[in-house]
Amino acid sequence: MRYTLLLHYPEMSEAELGEDALNQGKAAFDAYAKELDAAGVLASAEVLQPSGTSTTVTLREGSMRIQDGPFADTKEQLGGTFVIDVPDLDAALAWAEKCPAAQWGTVEVRPSAVRFSDGQWQSTM
Repeated sequence: MRYTLLLHYPEMSEAELGEDALNQGKAAFDAYAKELDAAGVLASAEVLQPSGTSTTVTLREGSMRIQDGPFADTKEQLGGTFVIDVPDLDAALAWAEKCPAAQWGTVEVRPSAVRFSDGQWQSTM
């Protein structure tokens, strides 16, 4: 079963975070990604650029609205994702517990319903 680990944590610039904390975070995430990969469960991993670089698109009554920045104004932002393929929720939760982001933010574990692969939609359930 595929699960996406959505990493939500306070967004800080590199200057606000500090070089030591930044390097520690990079090392922790590198080790975590390599552990997932070595276990054969990592499907993908993405670190997102700051939320201020996002563009939000909505379509209402036939008109497209484009807004710079994130849709929601919150203290925590979606900072990245890991997609893993594990036997069940318990296994996904065990990996989420090991995620460095769980120490200072929230790791949302959400099962995939369908995915697009090889030119078609496939159920993941």
